[in-house]
Amino acid sequence: MDRVTVLRKGDPEIPRRLTEIRDAPEILYCDGDVSLLRSRCVAIVGSRKCTQYGISVARAIARRCAECGLTVVSGMALGIDAAAHQGALEAGGRTIAVFACGPDVCYPRENRKIMKEIRDRGLIFSEYPPGEKPAPYKFPMRNRIISGISEAVVVVEASYRSGALITAEFAEEQGRQLYAVPGNITSPASFGSNQIIAEGVMPLLVIEELIRGLGIVPENSSEIREILGEDEKNIFEQIRKHSELTSDELCRLTLLPPQKINGIITVLEMKGLVVSSMGRVFVNRM
Repeated sequence: MDRVTVLRKGDPEIPRRLTEIRDAPEILYCDGDVSLLRSRCVAIVGSRKCTQYGISVARAIARRCAECGLTVVSGMALGIDAAAHQGALEAGGRTIAVFACGPDVCYPRENRKIMKEIRDRGLIFSEYPPGEKPAPYKFPMRNRIISGISEAVVVVEASYRSGALITAEFAEEQGRQLYAVPGNITSPASFGSNQIIAEGVMPLLVIEELIRGLGIVPENSSEIREILGEDEKNIFEQIRKHSELTSDELCRLTLLPPQKINGIITVLEMKGLVVSSMGRVFVNRM
């Protein structure tokens, strides 16, 4: 309780973009760095029941946003939400979790560790007071705040009835930039996100499209290489050295398993560093 800061409508710490949404919250209970409310925010949302592809992509997008000085917003649910928070924290960046319960109530319980990290290095806030338990009707209401505080919303993976689609609806209503990551057409986890792309939502094919859309000038490829993880850097340098490689060739050169190779290639594609075609991977000549 001692950690909680209470903000009321009209307080200067609450950003105007949040106060101007329909049904704007009258009061916020905050735990952490309240100054993050006025930072530039990007929401990354998706299904709890997601795939490893979705987790990799959410973390990659969050890391890149954090590297560009953006604050990553999500709802600390299992799956895509947790991956987004983790990606931002791994990059040494900032993240905000918006709760559908009191800011001191860990939901779900499995996220106790990440909740502590967000409290210590970011911000948790809610329109519900400490001790308030979650309830099904509170989550859609929470989602209007996730989009309301953000300049852009990215739906990574969303099933047919995912709450992330509600966040997307709020984002459109509020005039936020809205993107969806294309997914496997055979995966139920991607049905909803693919559907909203079919209905006109901008597909996010390269992470830099999101960064440019926010008016941020991306770093060039040599600078990006310096912030890659060791395995990502190893694979990128092998592709650059050989001009083009298959996944099997990368396995032989790096001694990494195929599943890890494919996951890293996906991340490098999302970062705009490589492109793949006809089973081969090339450096993206940006």
